[in-house]
Amino acid sequence: MPHRTGQAGSGLKRTAALSLGALGVVYGDIGTSPLYAIKECFHGIHAIAVTPANVLGVLSLIFWSLTMVITVKYILFITAADNRGEGGIFALIELLPKDAGHRHVRTVLAFLGLCGAALLYGDGIITPAISVLSAVEGLTVATDAAAPLVVPITCLILLGLFSVQRRGTAGIGKVFGPIMLLWFAVLAALGLKEILAAPQVLLALNPAYAVDFFRVNHLHGVVVLGSVVLCITGGEALYADLGHFGRRPIQYSWLLVVFPCLLLNYFGQGAGLLLNPGIAANPFYSLVPEMFIYPMAALSTAATVIASQALISGVFSLTRQAIQLGVCPRLRIVHTSSAMEGQIYIPEVNFALMWACIGLTVTFGESSRLAAAYGIAVTATMGITSILYFFVARWTWKQSLPRALAPVAVFLAFDLAYFSSNLLKVADGGWFTLLIAALIVLAMATWEDGRKALRQLAMAAAVPLRVFLADVATRHPIRVPGTAVFMSLSPRGVPVTLLHHYKHNKIFHNTVVILSIVAADVPTVDDDGRLDIQDLGLGFFRIMARYGFMETPDVPAVIAQARSLGIPIDPPSDTTFFLGRESLLTTGKAKMAGFRKSLFALMSRNARPATAYFGLPPGRVVELGVQVEL
Repeated sequence: MPHRTGQAGSGLKRTAALSLGALGVVYGDIGTSPLYAIKECFHGIHAIAVTPANVLGVLSLIFWSLTMVITVKYILFITAADNRGEGGIFALIELLPKDAGHRHVRTVLAFLGLCGAALLYGDGIITPAISVLSAVEGLTVATDAAAPLVVPITCLILLGLFSVQRRGTAGIGKVFGPIMLLWFAVLAALGLKEILAAPQVLLALNPAYAVDFFRVNHLHGVVVLGSVVLCITGGEALYADLGHFGRRPIQYSWLLVVFPCLLLNYFGQGAGLLLNPGIAANPFYSLVPEMFIYPMAALSTAATVIASQALISGVFSLTRQAIQLGVCPRLRIVHTSSAMEGQIYIPEVNFALMWACIGLTVTFGESSRLAAAYGIAVTATMGITSILYFFVARWTWKQSLPRALAPVAVFLAFDLAYFSSNLLKVADGGWFTLLIAALIVLAMATWEDGRKALRQLAMAAAVPLRVFLADVATRHPIRVPGTAVFMSLSPRGVPVTLLHHYKHNKIFHNTVVILSIVAADVPTVDDDGRLDIQDLGLGFFRIMARYGFMETPDVPAVIAQARSLGIPIDPPSDTTFFLGRESLLTTGKAKMAGFRKSLFALMSRNARPATAYFGLPPGRVVELGVQVEL
């Protein structure tokens, strides 16, 4: 019994530690929404009059949005759709079955998934800009003289945030949770103080006030719903970070800390508006006693930096998944922690995000203008997640149609209402998110289709392995000491690099390995299931190495594992890796538009060299050039 008690205590401590960590990573985005959500409803571009009925209506919409979208949809349902513990839109796509009966529908769903991922990139650009900008704007509550400094200070903070990414977040991450715990405690305290002064604000718990809001305000009420949606930004991050913390810690953090503290602050801001409608310009900071404005601005900035960090790290993870799934060119992936495999840094993505965020800040200038661009990315992604969840429930989990459809119908009712209301703000800034998403979808789809066309060309020109081996057995070419590893895009046929080597050099190493890296539809692959090895005879071996979409391929590790399994591979000093480098010509007959062929050729030229991406020792690599007509 004491042993079991000790185990239970250890389990509780681990869950508590993970729950605290989730506060800093998972809930940073949604936790900083009180800085601007209420403000946009009553002081933004599409502001509505500050009347008691409107205040109670907006608060009712916020309460039921947080309850139905975050608590019911994400916490109870969507987090159950994990792929071996991992979450996120790519994980959801990979849960879909691949059998022929669903092939065409799956293609459409996969494209929807690409759109969702592209919209998340837009979210990753806007979140740091709007969060830090709204926090720094708190300085203007203390003094109007700070107004000209808001944009420069925001840009400096963003520049500093992106500059430290290459150092990793392991050390900083340890203080994320406690800072966010303090943040939520302050949110609750500020809100509770105002609620006690105007308890009638609690009437907004009645959904009738939300219904009356639309009945009275008609189309204007729908437009304001596009601002209400800012209170649920971060829902997708909750699901995407599932693998880092687990479902229960994420649930506990939300139900015990985040949800009640957010409600107290939102209702506190509503109470403040009921008592003094003049605070609509910045209802959040109006709750703060004047002597604490500067400390609160500092805490708000820290919280928004943490929220931004979570989104930036999420974009890095999303990019690595996209590379592994074949919808993004190879990029340099730097592992910033020897203990946490998921902590990575991608310089090209970091650089692009940094300048996009700073450009947004300078262009839009204030959080109210930037908020118009924000909601579309969030609501569209949430709608796509609901659709994908339905097909996972139907096809993968084999649920009955009524059981799968009932919750999704409710989810889509909310998602489509939010998305429709945000479409009304396209001209005010929403066009930016749609433009970014469209460009990213075009690039991803072009890369995927281009690589598919290359594989088809390679397979069409490939020499069957049995024919090749029969020729080798007949000609008895010279064999030299050492091992040659030929990287092959296709796990079938003979690689073009091997054929060119044989044609021009007319010799082989004693051991020849044909190696293909295959993307698995799971987050990670155990070492036991990593390799599929075929002994082809005559000293030839074919190895297929499977890597999950949350992993980065490591060819030297594959070769070392194959050696440990008895394959006669020489030490690294006597092993040579042969790679093909394609020179793409866009004059071929591939079924792609001319501009997409040119785009694919440009992306291919600028992709990270396979030597670096696969971890190959540069001094042991031979590249053979091949011209390909696409």
